[in-house]
Amino acid sequence: MLIVRWLALALLLAAAVCFGVYAATGQARYKRLGVVILKWTVMAAVGFFAVLLVQRLL
Repeated sequence: MLIVRWLALALLLAAAVCFGVYAATGQARYKRLGVVILKWTVMAAVGFFAVLLVQRLL
């Protein structure tokens, strides 16, 4: 559980760094990378919490 939290935090931090680099340089590839990291992080978090919810219900 602790590993998942740290991994999610690290991925959100990586997305924030990508957006910061995009803001500083204006290169669109950093924005795309930030969006992809953010999208997969959110999808993984939704899946993780869905598993927790199912475990609570059973």
